[in-house]
Amino acid sequence: MGNNFKMVAKTLFGFEELLSKELRNLGASNVVEGVRNVSFEGDNGFMYKANLCLRTAIKIIKPIHSFRVRDEKDLYRKIYAMDWTEYLSVSETFAIDTTVNSEQFTHSLYVSQKTKDAIVDKFRDTDGTRPDVDVKDPDLRINIHIHNNECNVSLDSSGYSLHKRGYRTATNIAPINEVLASGLLLLSGWDGQCDFMDPMCGSGTMLTEAAMIACNIPANINRKGFAFEKWTDFDAELYEKIVDSSLKKTREFHHKIIGYDKAPSAVRKSQDNIENANLDEYITVERKDFFKTSKQTEGTLHMCFNPPYGERLDIEMENFYSAIGDTLKQGYPGTNAWFVTSNLPALKFVGLRPSRKIKVFNSHLESRLVKYEMYEGSKKAKYQNRTEK
Repeated sequence: MGNNFKMVAKTLFGFEELLSKELRNLGASNVVEGVRNVSFEGDNGFMYKANLCLRTAIKIIKPIHSFRVRDEKDLYRKIYAMDWTEYLSVSETFAIDTTVNSEQFTHSLYVSQKTKDAIVDKFRDTDGTRPDVDVKDPDLRINIHIHNNECNVSLDSSGYSLHKRGYRTATNIAPINEVLASGLLLLSGWDGQCDFMDPMCGSGTMLTEAAMIACNIPANINRKGFAFEKWTDFDAELYEKIVDSSLKKTREFHHKIIGYDKAPSAVRKSQDNIENANLDEYITVERKDFFKTSKQTEGTLHMCFNPPYGERLDIEMENFYSAIGDTLKQGYPGTNAWFVTSNLPALKFVGLRPSRKIKVFNSHLESRLVKYEMYEGSKKAKYQNRTEK
């Protein structure tokens, strides 16, 4: 298709494969995995759809120009040479985000300043007036990425990070990022085909993302907006069509999604956020201490949670992790239990052998997503039953 162009979706470390699968499922072409990013091709409508539907993307940027750059003067000259009227008018505002990984350019703020000067001077020289900078809510957000001597100039089609889904108004001490929660759920193989539980649900992010995956609800349907809606070529009618067709692909969910937390404030926050996401018919949250519970549902239970860790809560690590193992072993047969932790030494206290360990990052902390398979009856009995048949 002639109107296709290259885009780059940014993501978290370890989610590149998930994101490329999501992009292919949505219909992207030329999908190529990088480190913390995936590049792909599509048209304007696909850019709208990617922002609306992708669960594991943090931003979607549209590269518009790339060039080799020697120093600050060279950067200024090449930015100045670009035709900025194609993207921006003097009455609009703009902001610049810069990432540098280079020996020549060591300060991203300085690069942003030089880029701003070049754009402003170009407008002033041609129009006699200039657009203003608005870092909070600009009409156009420009992304500058310098790696060694290569400079890429892109437009940010998302605006604020796509993990800000729009449903979460109340949070607890250290809420899990929505993109991280969604990625962990997808890595755990959650597909909505059984009951789900988060036994330490905090502000309810894992529960909400689990319900959205189960019902195939577009990840960012509750957001107030995207940066592309302010672009000069924004097609509101096309965007509405994409929203409608994405909502038509939602599906019914016939199982239970259950959350526990022992803090009454967390239960209230969860319920508020779940209500904001219009998912309260699918999710129940109760005030319960997981260590005093047992499985209340029939059939397989898929459990995925983010236990509190030393960085944010003062807990006795050894006892806490051994209680997780005991509770799973004694009270949760027929359960695939997944949890993420950045306290790698604490895993040995669980007292169970994980069947999977996946390296991920929780903000900047190296973590592991681990899986414990709790069988109905013992593993030995399961094996004997199989051999006797």
